[in-house]
Amino acid sequence: MRFEEMLVPAKLVRRYKRFLADVELETGEVVTAHCANSGSMMGLAVPGSRVWLSPNRNPKAKLAWRWEAEECGDCLVGINTSHPNRIVEDAVRAGQIPELAGYESVRREVPYGRNSRIDLLLEGGRGTCFVEVKNVTLRREGRAEFPDSVTARGTKHLAELAEQVAAGHRAVMLYLIQRNDCDCFAVAADIDPAYAEMLAKARAAGVEAYAYACVVTPEEIRLHGAVPVAL
Repeated sequence: MRFEEMLVPAKLVRRYKRFLADVELETGEVVTAHCANSGSMMGLAVPGSRVWLSPNRNPKAKLAWRWEAEECGDCLVGINTSHPNRIVEDAVRAGQIPELAGYESVRREVPYGRNSRIDLLLEGGRGTCFVEVKNVTLRREGRAEFPDSVTARGTKHLAELAEQVAAGHRAVMLYLIQRNDCDCFAVAADIDPAYAEMLAKARAAGVEAYAYACVVTPEEIRLHGAVPVAL
């Protein structure tokens, strides 16, 4: 996924109200940027960090900037949770995810379950496959981990995926890691025990789990490759 314009560097002043961040541009001007991430952003959002912004060219937008990434060590971490579905869809269409190859159609945001929408619905060829995509930014002890805060919604999605397996369909939980400095993926059971328990139940019921890392640059976010899932 290429950004419409090259990202602009800035310095994080503070993140607040979850969806807002004050940042200092290289000119010295302090502006407010939209933070499209409802999680805790544990390990990130540290005041003084070098961040990367995209300009919002929509004349009706309330904020002129969107926070897209943050420098963490030697890599950029993508923090915008609105991108993963598009990144995975593009990767599936390009045949970059072997586990999800062989389907004839790809649709996004299809209603299913209990007032939910599946991120990707793959149909034809291999049957029907429900794919839920989760954005991962947390890194601890070399592992990418999810979630970074309690997610009742995520737990609900796992239960709904298990129901699709029981109905005779295929269901996949795909963790998209918007960074490329992790050795493996693991569930953060200490942060959300209920999610960890439901993931174990879902996998026992036949829900598949995969993790893929990304390379984030000021020009694009591209799929890098599969990461071992250590659950």
